[in-house]
Amino acid sequence: MPAYPYHVFVCANRRPPGHPKGSCAERGCNDLLMALTEAVDTNELWEAVKVNSTNCLGPCDNGPSIVVYPEGIWYGGVKPADVPELVASHFLTGVPVERLRLQTR
Repeated sequence: MPAYPYHVFVCANRRPPGHPKGSCAERGCNDLLMALTEAVDTNELWEAVKVNSTNCLGPCDNGPSIVVYPEGIWYGGVKPADVPELVASHFLTGVPVERLRLQTR
């Protein structure tokens, strides 16, 4: 298995409707996951960026949430419209997108 320079985990957690924490699923994680996957294909980044869905990442109120390894950079409130900037900045030049970053403890 190849070692990817970037491994992206997209929260796809789904909670029951009306749950007080909400969930990334109700905030559009499936569209985000599709946009990221398509962007990797379009930019021919198959050997550089691996995108996976995952269960709850934790910051539910900031969803959809993603985390990018190996740096451990967390992003929140990411929308499909943000994907071109993420790809161009983070995955092609190594510069995280500050406006989307979540502060980790």
